[in-house]
Amino acid sequence: MEKLEKYRQVIRQLLTKIAAVGYSEPNSDVECQFICDTQNDHYQLLDIGWEGFNRIYNCFIHIDIKDGKIWIQQNMTEDDLADELVKMGVEKEDIILGLHAPYKRPYTGYGVA
Repeated sequence: MEKLEKYRQVIRQLLTKIAAVGYSEPNSDVECQFICDTQNDHYQLLDIGWEGFNRIYNCFIHIDIKDGKIWIQQNMTEDDLADELVKMGVEKEDIILGLHAPYKRPYTGYGVA
């Protein structure tokens, strides 16, 4: 399997698993949506809905594929997405922690882009 297709599949599997668990309260009006744009390689998990009178719209996970590497742009969970990706067969140097400043990336143990 081509590397790009493998990475797309791995990201979809990971985010589908996380979305199934969900982070919102049971029986709430907040739904977890999985946004999967395979044409542009953007993948997001959103909480969207209402809690009482408060509108909820929160992108809690955002992953991109750029130049053959997986970029973790946002992770507002306790899950170690990078570690999960490695366990699923992604090389550490192909994971970029985009949520860290470029000067910090050489110290993360993952790719630096």
